[in-house]
Amino acid sequence: MAAIEPWKMKGELILSCSCTVFCPCVISLGQHPPTEGHCQTWGGIMLTKGSNYGDIDLSGINIALMIEIPGLMSRGNWTVGAYIDQKADAYQMRALTKILSGRARGTTHLFSILVGQFVGVFQEKVTYEIDGDIRRLKVPKLIDGEIEPIQGAKKGEPVVINNSQYWIADTITVAQANKSKFRAWGRNWDFKGRSAELCQIDWSGP
Repeated sequence: MAAIEPWKMKGELILSCSCTVFCPCVISLGQHPPTEGHCQTWGGIMLTKGSNYGDIDLSGINIALMIEIPGLMSRGNWTVGAYIDQKADAYQMRALTKILSGRARGTTHLFSILVGQFVGVFQEKVTYEIDGDIRRLKVPKLIDGEIEPIQGAKKGEPVVINNSQYWIADTITVAQANKSKFRAWGRNWDFKGRSAELCQIDWSGP
């Protein structure tokens, strides 16, 4: 068995899900059910400088995710799939597949515990755009999403959850989907106007 290399994923993550109000999983840490009783989510990750698997540089690569959870997040039986930007080479693909499947342990190890079906990792053109406060994620013919932070009482400052024990990040910006379409693996989702979130990630392993 090949040794697991030290790894880091730094950058930004967005999620758009089926919850009608902000996702209760962030605060309850998966102990409260999603507002629809199940969770259907697409996400995007933009990897920045400092992302690596051993000597393999992962910075500048965009990733799109599909996550489907049948009930309580903490009970598992998730279905997960991933799209990695077509500019990733074979070494980067192998490294990211190990990380996203949980086999590289560390932050994403819970995927190996909670995911019942890992449908695969595929290469597509994945575009992650930052336009002021707005974030856009596009995978041709598969994902067309745009999220925007919800503004708080102080002008120009979004609603933010701080000091969370949420596994993804301890600081989460509350957002809403302006556009949220996902079509793949027999799924046809449109979550416009529903819950979304934005955060900075700093994941590592093993």
